[in-house]
Amino acid sequence: MTIQQAKQRFGIIGVSPALDRAIETALRVAPTDLSVLITGESGAGKERMPQIIHHNSTRKHNGYIAVNCGAIPEGTIDSELFGHEKGSFTGAHETRKGYFEVADGGTIFLDEVAELPVSTQVRLLRVLETGEFLKVGSSKVQKTDVRIVTATNVNIPEAIQKGKFREDLYYRLNTVPIHLPPLRERKEDIHLLFRKFASDFGEKYRMPPVRLQNDAVRMLEAYRWPGNIRQLKNVTEQISVIESDRDIDVGTLSRYLPDAQANQLPMVLRKEEDSNMSEREILYKVLFDLKNDMNDLKKLVMDMLRDGNNSVDPETVKRLFPAISEGASQSHAEEVTAGGYDFEIQRVDQGYGDEDPIYDHEVVEESLSIEEKEKELIQKALEKHRGRRKNAAQELGISERTLYRKIKEYGLN
Repeated sequence: MTIQQAKQRFGIIGVSPALDRAIETALRVAPTDLSVLITGESGAGKERMPQIIHHNSTRKHNGYIAVNCGAIPEGTIDSELFGHEKGSFTGAHETRKGYFEVADGGTIFLDEVAELPVSTQVRLLRVLETGEFLKVGSSKVQKTDVRIVTATNVNIPEAIQKGKFREDLYYRLNTVPIHLPPLRERKEDIHLLFRKFASDFGEKYRMPPVRLQNDAVRMLEAYRWPGNIRQLKNVTEQISVIESDRDIDVGTLSRYLPDAQANQLPMVLRKEEDSNMSEREILYKVLFDLKNDMNDLKKLVMDMLRDGNNSVDPETVKRLFPAISEGASQSHAEEVTAGGYDFEIQRVDQGYGDEDPIYDHEVVEESLSIEEKEKELIQKALEKHRGRRKNAAQELGISERTLYRKIKEYGLN
C-alpha cells in the first residue's frame, strides 16, 4: 500500500511532508511485530496510525481493539485489560475475558497510555516481555500473542522524572516512535481540511458548502488551532449551520476563532509552574503563601502598635492592602482600605509607664501540617459513619479508592 492509498482508505487529508513521513513509517513497520508509540497533541489524528499498522500487517484478519486508558476508572482498568475470575472482587458475578485475551493474535491500541496506573504498567510490561498475564483474582498464568500500539499526548520523559511512568516500559513501547505534527505545523493542510469538512457538512445538512474569501483563508492558516483537527472540524460545522451567507469573510470567521487577533501576534511562551502540580502540592503552595502573608500582617500590626506607625514598611502595606494608592503617606497606614473594607488600628495606652504594653508578646505560629489535618478528618469521618468507608468517602468528597489508600497510608483502623 502506498502513502496515497493509505490516505484514501483511512480518510486522511493533507500533503504535509511531516504527515507523509508519519504514514510512511507506519506502513514500513506494519509487517513486523515491533511495538509502536505514537505521539502528538490531542486532536491531531493519532487514532489513524494504529489502523494503518493493523490493516497492513499479517494480523489484519484477527481482532483489533482500541482502548482509551484515560476513560477507564483506575479500580477496573486491570479487569478490563486482563479479565477477572468470578468472585475476585465485589460485582464480579462471573468470569470475564480481558482485551488481551479477546484480541489474541490481533492488535491492541492503547490510547492515552500515560494515564495507566503504575501497578497496571507493571502488568503491561510483563505482557510485552513474556506474552504472559494473570487475570484479576487468578494465579493461573495465561499466554497471549498481541501486537501493542500505544499513543499519548503527554511528554513521557517528564512523566518518568516525576515517577508517574516506568522508564523500562517506555523503552519497550517506544521501539518505533511515530510523531504526528500539530495542525499549526501543517499550514498547507488547514484549508484542504476545511474544504473537506465544509463539503461533508453541506451534504449532511442539505445545503451548499461554505467557502472562504482569501483574507479569511489567511486568517484560518495563521490561527494556532490548539484543538487541532477536532477544533477545525467543530468550527467548520458551526459556520456551516449558523451562517446563511455561504461566502465567509474574515469578519465572520473571526467570530468563531477564540482570540483570533491575539494568535496573529508574536507568541510568548512561559512555563506554567502549576501546570503539572498535584492537588496536594497546590494546596501546600497556597497554605505556604497564606502563612507568609499572615506572618507579615502580624508583624505589621505589632510594629504599628509598638512604635506608633513610625517603623511600618510601606511596601509591606501595599502588598497586603493593594487598594492603598501608590502615593499614600505612611501616616495613613492606620486607616487602610482593602477590597472595600476599612481597617483602623489604634494604639491603646495601658498606662504601664516605660514598660512594654501588654500586647507586646511573642507570637506563636499555629502548625499547618496538612497530613495531620487530613488524618484527623478521615478519622472523624470513619467514626461518624461507624467504619462505613463508602459513606465516609462521600462525606469527605473523595473517591472510595482514594480513601482506602489514605487509610493504609496513615495506618488508620
